[in-house]
Amino acid sequence: MSNRPLTELYLLPDDMEGVGDDTWLDVIHKMEEVYSKLLTDEVELEEKNAQLEQSQKFIFSLLSAMSDVLIACNQDGLIEETNSALCALVGRDEQDLRGTAVLDLLADAQSVQRWQLAMYHAASHEVAVVELHLRDAQGQSVPVDMSCTPRHNSVGRQVGRVLVGRPLGELKRAYHQLREAHDALKLAQQQLLHSEKMASLGRLVAGVAHELNNPISFVLGNVHVLQRYSSRLSRYLEAVHQLDLPESVQLLRQQLRIDPLVSDLPSLMEGTLEGAQRTTDIVNGLKRFSTASQGELTRVELNSVVERAIHWVQKGTAPHFEIYWKHGADCHVNGNAGQLLQVMMNLIQNASDAANTNAATAPQLHITLKQQQGQVEVCFADNGTGIAPEHLSRIFDPFFTTKSVGKGTGLGLSISYGLVEQHGGYLSGANLPQGGAVFTLTLPIA
Repeated sequence: MSNRPLTELYLLPDDMEGVGDDTWLDVIHKMEEVYSKLLTDEVELEEKNAQLEQSQKFIFSLLSAMSDVLIACNQDGLIEETNSALCALVGRDEQDLRGTAVLDLLADAQSVQRWQLAMYHAASHEVAVVELHLRDAQGQSVPVDMSCTPRHNSVGRQVGRVLVGRPLGELKRAYHQLREAHDALKLAQQQLLHSEKMASLGRLVAGVAHELNNPISFVLGNVHVLQRYSSRLSRYLEAVHQLDLPESVQLLRQQLRIDPLVSDLPSLMEGTLEGAQRTTDIVNGLKRFSTASQGELTRVELNSVVERAIHWVQKGTAPHFEIYWKHGADCHVNGNAGQLLQVMMNLIQNASDAANTNAATAPQLHITLKQQQGQVEVCFADNGTGIAPEHLSRIFDPFFTTKSVGKGTGLGLSISYGLVEQHGGYLSGANLPQGGAVFTLTLPIA
């Protein structure tokens, strides 16, 4: 449009010279107002078009980003709008799906019946939730949990339905992940409870060991004094018996069996001392075991730990378990003696349980200690039935056990594995070619 004034654009013809100038000015002003209004309306229309285009892009982005399947259909069940999730599921583009009947996407007759029932409820302005089986791009049946909702126009008239749903496979995976997270949380809670129980047990054992030390010290001290007294009494009685004693005294000597009594006193004293010393060793072992929850690292000699573990298991739950072990050269590691003792006792006890399952042979365990390349390997090889192949990858999982109910908690190997890792080593299990299982404890040498 030209930028010249309207008075120049609209020249008055000769035959209209009779019209007044005021009239023409009014006409020109009206035309300018109309033109200005047209410009304003055009600007507003462009703004509304831009807003509409922005809204369409926003809605399209939402539909594209939805992971749920979306279908908008008319009253006859013909698809009017959908989203990329459905296109990806059925392997067809949006243009191809428009005008297609929802029935054509269903995979079985049962889904057709459910869809017809959902359409009936939607006609009554009710929301229906149904499970429909859709046919995917490969022709497979995919269950989808659909919510069918009535769709209305601007005046409230029902014009179709909206279906929104998610494939049940995704729901099952989400449920499975949630269940795994819940199980992991329960496991962590149980492990924390077990750790707290072990710590409490360690404190209890330490307290009991401390309390036992005092009476044991009394016993040891008194027996040593009695040994000295017994020696003196023996010398005195020997001198008295060399005298010419009355016959009544000699008869009393025989009746009271004084001579056998005096001769038995040294062995009785030695037996008492041995028992008290063994009790002291047990108390010291309990004190070392109680440090398992304290994490104190010292220089530990492994041969003595192995022998202590063998002694405790054989004196406790496996008195007839035949264990072959030879004390080797001194081997020191940096670790916690109580924790290492707990690991080895658990391995020996497990070997005893496994070996007793093989009725063909007497239960046996061979323990070897070998040092090489800055590491020490302690192998525990039993003659049991071995580990089932399907269980090999799970033997160190918490609460996994092949023992019958009440025979095991499934925590021993898991805790042992963690303790060995804390010492910078590793614990492994395997089957032997000749039968039975072998567990190998590897630690860095100090």
